[in-house]
Amino acid sequence: MRPERRLPLIIACALFIENMDSTAIATALPSIAAEFDTSPISLKLALTTYLVALAVFIPVSGWIADRVGSRSTFMLAICVFLAGSIGCAASSSLSALVAARFVQGMGGALMVPVGRLVLLRTVPKSELVVALSWLTIPALVGPMLGPPLGGFIVTFFDWRWIFLINLPMGVLGIWLAWRHVPNLREPPRPLDGRGFALSGIGLALALFGFSTVGQHLVPLWAALACLSLGLAMLAAYVWHAQRHPQPLLDLALFRLPTFRAGVIGGSLFRIGVGATPFLLPLMLQLGFGLNPLQSGLITFVSAAGAMFMKTLAARILRRFGFRRVLLFNALIASALLAGYGLFRADTPHLFISGVLLVAGCFRSLQFTSLNAISYAEVQPAQLGQASSLAGMMQQLSLSLGVAIGGYALQFAARVSGQPETASANFAVAFAVVGLCSALSAWSMWRLPADAGQEMAGNAKPGGEIAEPKVAQRPAT
Repeated sequence: MRPERRLPLIIACALFIENMDSTAIATALPSIAAEFDTSPISLKLALTTYLVALAVFIPVSGWIADRVGSRSTFMLAICVFLAGSIGCAASSSLSALVAARFVQGMGGALMVPVGRLVLLRTVPKSELVVALSWLTIPALVGPMLGPPLGGFIVTFFDWRWIFLINLPMGVLGIWLAWRHVPNLREPPRPLDGRGFALSGIGLALALFGFSTVGQHLVPLWAALACLSLGLAMLAAYVWHAQRHPQPLLDLALFRLPTFRAGVIGGSLFRIGVGATPFLLPLMLQLGFGLNPLQSGLITFVSAAGAMFMKTLAARILRRFGFRRVLLFNALIASALLAGYGLFRADTPHLFISGVLLVAGCFRSLQFTSLNAISYAEVQPAQLGQASSLAGMMQQLSLSLGVAIGGYALQFAARVSGQPETASANFAVAFAVVGLCSALSAWSMWRLPADAGQEMAGNAKPGGEIAEPKVAQRPAT
């Protein structure tokens, strides 16, 4: 196999086990809630805790990789993730499951960002879109297998086996990384310990407080105190970063138009996407009465659509340019997401699957475009910082999506006086998260018309960027 394809496929082993695990546990939430005698909506904490751990530890992933080498970090990360998986399988309470998911998140925080950093440092910008597509195609097999496999395990066996199916692929990933992943290093910068404490603890407290307000998992005063203290620490980090010569997260990167649009606009888009794996299985199982296997067999087609689109993304971007694709695709994908709330128990399953398939295509195109455009103006020396900051923001937005989706569902239930699992309540929840995703179009509209032309493959032989094929942005 050609090296430019082999390396993305090896790194995709990490994405495979991470995405398969996340989608499988989403399908199993009602069954886990029944065993732990708690509300399925309360189990959103098991999802957000994992994402919080990612957001906390991703910022130091680049520093660790530069200090001990990318291959060593990548292999260690898979080991930590597998240890967390074993802990999840052995959990006997919600608190134990949440703690084990945090350990999983620590491994995931190093696994995927470090793998992406290897690609960013070894692949030319003109080939980056193709490399990212090869990276994500195998990773999308995880979300394809996750829902039906998780549903099958929950229906006929025990949900704990969901976490143990990671082990064989994880061991394979460790072996392939040892054989083929380069142990890249850069001179490590001094670690901004104070910045890590402010950003990490601040994020953890703020997201924990936001996710538990009104959930009766902790006293209301404790949830509000965590939220307030977390936000104060994040504000303190912004003040700290502006004065530190080498901050943990370089907020100056947001001055780059393409990075700002890809990360901030992408975060808004991911809020809606982050809520989907939480809301959709609950609607199909608790709202429509399907069993976990039936639910998984319906939802997996979304990943199939995403996988198909990865083969076309580079050509679409080359034809239409980043700005036009990101702008209109964000609106289409958001509208399809909001449309999930129009499904009813008597809606034909084939129709639901068709909508999910199409939505998966548009969502996948948006992710590929966002992941590439974010690094269009980033210099090689800034790639580690940019990768860490972008990765942290991605996980933060996904965790916010789970929390916002849960709160929208509960709010709709209180207003309507119906049970939380009523179809009308899911319509409100999907409309809310769909609107959050649609707001990302504002950031895409503000992009320069020729943004990312080199990455789209529209550079002339002499290195000059070709004239953009999209209309100029209207004056604001």
